[in-house]
Amino acid sequence: MKITVVGAGAVGASCAEYIAIKNFASEVVLLDIKEGFAEGKAMDLMQTASLNGFDTKITGVTNDYSKTANSDICVITSGIPRKPGMTREELIGINAGIVKMVSSSLIEHSPNTILIVVSNPMDTMTYLVHKTTNLPKSRIIGMGGALDSARFKFRLAEALGAPISDVDGMVIGGHSDTGMVPLTRLATRNSVPVSKFISNDRLDQVLQDTKVGGATLTKLLGTSAWYAPGAAVSGLVQAIACDQKKMFPCSTMLDGEYGLSDLCIGVPVILGRNGIESIVKIELTDAENAHMQTSAEGVKKTNGLLEL
Repeated sequence: MKITVVGAGAVGASCAEYIAIKNFASEVVLLDIKEGFAEGKAMDLMQTASLNGFDTKITGVTNDYSKTANSDICVITSGIPRKPGMTREELIGINAGIVKMVSSSLIEHSPNTILIVVSNPMDTMTYLVHKTTNLPKSRIIGMGGALDSARFKFRLAEALGAPISDVDGMVIGGHSDTGMVPLTRLATRNSVPVSKFISNDRLDQVLQDTKVGGATLTKLLGTSAWYAPGAAVSGLVQAIACDQKKMFPCSTMLDGEYGLSDLCIGVPVILGRNGIESIVKIELTDAENAHMQTSAEGVKKTNGLLEL
């Protein structure tokens, strides 16, 4: 199993590290436009192999897409990250051109690959890949919901005073500060609704903290986060590579599901060796559905800024 990660910055290197540590891939290719940068990151990571107990080979390359040939899964992290005060949507002008070039270069050398899009604004970048490549929609996946759900579970565990392994929950909708739809109603602690343990006010605070999770970290760090995004990507990659049939919320092209069409937005999907194997339909309350529709309008507005 060969995996390519484009962009050797903090997020891309974190993706490569977590994928390698899980030890299910034979090779990870880390590619960057900056001379020697990916090679250096790859060498540094390979020097952890004996310490972390993995045999995955990590190779760094500078802008040579021929080295990515026959990749089973490709991850696009390239583009500029957020700075404090920036929205994900403000990145569109620069990142759209980068994502378009990167996706076409990857597909040229790996026509049967599955693409995972991480670059922001993520839902719109996923939509761009759909509109500018010939890949089937099952093989184009936006990562955001997996990350947002991990942040949701962290906030839930914090509020409950529980270990995170006790907690389950999911975020659907757009990968933006206003677009996320954390499904607090369906969140559980060992199958018991979390509403049995904490007040509605505290649960609403969890919801609000989840929605601004990325902005909170950007303000603290001065740039986008990288550990949790990298871990989220590795979870998706492993589910596909190992044909796990796991359910993750991911950004995918909708064709009538959830009453939405011609846009990519986060919904629960089953991931296996073929990429997105099915979209899972869950019944939403009127309020949740209204939030989903509002989120979709926000995504469509950002999509309108693309020059297709």
